[in-house]
Amino acid sequence: MVTANVQHITGFDPNVLASALADYDGFNADNDPYLERDFGSLTLWGWDLLWKIDYYDLALKFGSDDPADPDKTRRVLTVMLASDW
Repeated sequence: MVTANVQHITGFDPNVLASALADYDGFNADNDPYLERDFGSLTLWGWDLLWKIDYYDLALKFGSDDPADPDKTRRVLTVMLASDW
């Protein structure tokens, strides 16, 4: 999911965003102390963006009982402006 604020950035290109997310390697002990790799930040088009992955049940109503089990979990990636956080 990409928030409306990100989609309205001048020059927004979903392919550039997808590539930046795929190439992201900015994890360190400060921003990922539990080694979950489910949150990050990057700058594109002159804007600071945040992304996060949430783990839901199959109906997307509640948190997953077992986030590590893909048969019980739907993962949702959200990209937003840092100022939206």
